[in-house]
This record gives sequence, C-alpha cells and structure tokens, in this order.
Amino acid sequence: MRGLLLLFAMLWLTLGTIGCTDETGPAGDGSDADTDTDSDSDSDSDTDSDSDSDSDSDSDSDSDSDTDTDSDTDTDSDTDTDTDSDTDSDTDTDTDTDTDTDTDSDSDCPGLCVAQGECRNLNGTYLPDYTCPAETPICCDAVATTDSDTDTDTDTDTDSDTDTDTDTDTDTDTDTDTDTDTDSDSDSDGDAPHPFFVGNITTGGNGVDTSGLTYSDYWDQITPENAGKWGSVQSTAGGTRNWSGLDSIYAYTQSHNIMFKQHVFVWGSQQPNNSGAIQEAEVKSWMSEFCTRYPDTKIIDVVNEPPPHTTPAYANNIGGGTNGDWAWITNSFKWAREACPNAILVFNDYNTIEWTNDNQHFIDITKTALSNGAPIDAIGCQAHDLDPGMASTQTMKTLITKIHNDTGLPVYITEYDISTSDDNAQLNIYKDQIPFFIETPWIHGLTIWGWIYGQTWSLASESGLVRNGSSRPAMTYLMDLLGRPAP
Repeated sequence: MRGLLLLFAMLWLTLGTIGCTDETGPAGDGSDADTDTDSDSDSDSDTDSDSDSDSDSDSDSDSDSDTDTDSDTDTDSDTDTDTDSDTDSDTDTDTDTDTDTDTDSDSDCPGLCVAQGECRNLNGTYLPDYTCPAETPICCDAVATTDSDTDTDTDTDTDSDTDTDTDTDTDTDTDTDTDTDTDSDSDSDGDAPHPFFVGNITTGGNGVDTSGLTYSDYWDQITPENAGKWGSVQSTAGGTRNWSGLDSIYAYTQSHNIMFKQHVFVWGSQQPNNSGAIQEAEVKSWMSEFCTRYPDTKIIDVVNEPPPHTTPAYANNIGGGTNGDWAWITNSFKWAREACPNAILVFNDYNTIEWTNDNQHFIDITKTALSNGAPIDAIGCQAHDLDPGMASTQTMKTLITKIHNDTGLPVYITEYDISTSDDNAQLNIYKDQIPFFIETPWIHGLTIWGWIYGQTWSLASESGLVRNGSSRPAMTYLMDLLGRPAP
C-alpha cells in the first residue's frame, strides 16, 4: 500500500506541486468528550423544642378605712428558668471525580498534498480539514482522536438535631394589709386655719404685761379691749388718726409670737364724734390704713353687735338696708376683704348662744348677708351671759350648734367671762364649758374678756382669774388644762 502511495506521489510531483498549509488550523481535530456527573445530596434536619411555663400568682388585699394608716406589703417572687439546648449537626460530603481522557492518533496517511496546498485522498476528494506539514510533504497530517470521560459523584449527608428544653417556674405571692382608722367628728369647716388658741385682752387701757405678770406666759392671742375701736383711733370724723395704742399692742404680738385679733371696724358705739357724716370712702380708708399698718392681723371683728343691739349712725350712708337686705353689713365685709385679704373676717354679737330669740335673729341677718355676697368667714359669739343663774351650759351648747349648722360657718368665742365671787362656782362652769370649746372642731378659738380681778369691764367686775397676784381655782384649772404655768 505504501508503495502505491509513493508512486502516486511521484506522479503528482510531476505536476510541480510541493507543501501546502490550511490557515484554518486544527479547528476540526476530531475530539470526542463524554462527561458524566452524578450528584447525590441527602439532608435530614430534626428539631425538637419543649417549653413548659408554670405561673402561680396569689394576691390578698385588705383595706379598712380609719385615719391611722398601717400598710404592710410582702412580695415574694421566685423565678427559676432552666434552658437546655443541644444541637448536633453532622455533615458528610463525598465527592469522587474520575476523568479518563483517551487520545488515539492513527498514523495512516489520509491523503496527499497536491497543488495549492490541498490535501486529497486517493480518490481525489478534497480534504479541507487536513494540512500539509512541511516535514512530510507528501502525506497530510494524521487524524487525531481524543476520548474524555469525566465521572463526578457527590454525596452530601447533613444530619442536624436540635433539642431545646425550657422550663420557667414563677411564683409570686403579694400580701398587702392596709388598716386605716379615721376618728373625726369634724365637718367640712372643721379644719381651722390656725391652732386653737386661748387668749385674753389688754388690761387697764392698753397694758399687756401687768401686775408683774408676763402676758405671753399664759395667753397665745390678744384682742385690744378698746384701742382697736374706731373712736379710739380717730376722735372726730375726718380728723387725724392716732395709732400709738395699737402700735404698741401689735408690736408685742410680733415680738412674742402670739396672735393679734382686731376689735372692731364697724359698730354702733365708740365711733368718731359726728359719725353721722361718715361716708363710704372714710370707711374704706379706715380699713385700708389699718391693714396696711398691721399686715399680720389674723382675725378681725368687721361688724359688731348689729340691730337691735346697736346701729351705726352712718349705716344708711354705706348701703342702708337695716331690717331688710342688710346692705351696709354686706358692704362692710366686702370692703374689709379688699383691704385685708388674708384676715379671717368675723360677724360678732352677744346673747346669740344664751337666748333663743337673739340666736334666730342673728342667724337670719347672717344668712341674708351671705346670700348677698358678704364674705363672712366666721361667727363671733361673745358669751357674756353664761354667769351662774343665767343661761345653762346645755342651752349654750344647743344654740351655738344651731348657729354653726344654720350658717355653715365656724365659731369663735370672743368675749368670755364668768363673773362671780364664788371661786367654786366659777371653776365648775369652766370645767363644764372650756373642754367643749376646745374639743369642738368648728370652734376655732377662745378669747377671755379680762384676767386681772378688779380690772375687768364694769358689767363683769368679778370675772377676773388672778386676784392679788394669785390664781383663782378656775385659772389654775385652765392653765393645767392647757399645759401652761399658773401665777
């Protein structure tokens, strides 16, 4: 065979053809490729979660309402939380890759190179995919055969096990015991704007300390007996005002830390001379100048002893209304509030807790004035007629309670005096009445009208509590009750 090919080549050489190259190169190189890929993936995931929660809560609450408050609260809280978490994760990955590449090259001459570098087989058929290499100018390149087998096996096994156990136990026990005890006999107006006081008045005119005794050792409030009356400050309507007596008394209260009470703004007695000429402007000026001069005045008797007891000569000039709408009383309180906004304004009268007729008349006036806008803060009950043989203690309690209930106002005992030469009789009345005044929540204070025997006002000449420098039994009892020394 090879001899024939050589002979055929010699014949082609006679045609003057030598060496050809195909520029397309080895694009068709007879390559066979087989790739087998096997991938197996197994994933197993198991998750077990167990959660147990137990909660017990007990709450006991007891509440009794009184006004001593005891509160005990015990809170026990136990919380146990156990959490166990186990996670097992196994991942196995096996990858096997087998690649077999077989390349077979046959050296048989597929054809001969001819003119223009063509490669033809023995039948003269043009073989465009073959080249004519220079080193073998006669035969074309041999055919190359490549077999490639690739086998890839991947096995992935993932096993994941998660076990979580959570146990939470919470026990909370709360026991609250609240006991509140309120023992109070007071009503809406029972809370006084100041401590209960037991005071007295000046002695012998404007004297405070007297007969070698220091006033503030025994009394925690003072009322000027006469110095605060309009006629004592201003002798004639329109004239100059003389404040010297009040100045000394007020200064004493400031330096000894005792309460100052004014007596009185508007009254039908002890007014300036020619008081019938007084007009609204003068009343307002009198009140305003007083409260500017004595700003720490705690209590003021604004109107004292209304009709039928007394009537100011200037009542019609400041509103009139006697036995009608009582406008002059209403106006007096309104102007006092404007001049003295921080003081307790009192409507003061006598016989109101001793005699039934006076009691009701006074209540009627008060209610009328209140309904017309009078800013009356409290009632003043003078209490002069409680001497032995006069109004009884029970009558006093009944009538003073009626005043409070009917007007809705708290009460001050403003001019208390028990006039008798009998020490035991005076003592017994003090024992019957003084505790009632102190213990009644809507009675806010007590002023005794004089304390030095022989220097009290004329209609109660035997009411004094200290005689010849020594305490009468009623004084000793009272000081002991108040926790104060007795002369």
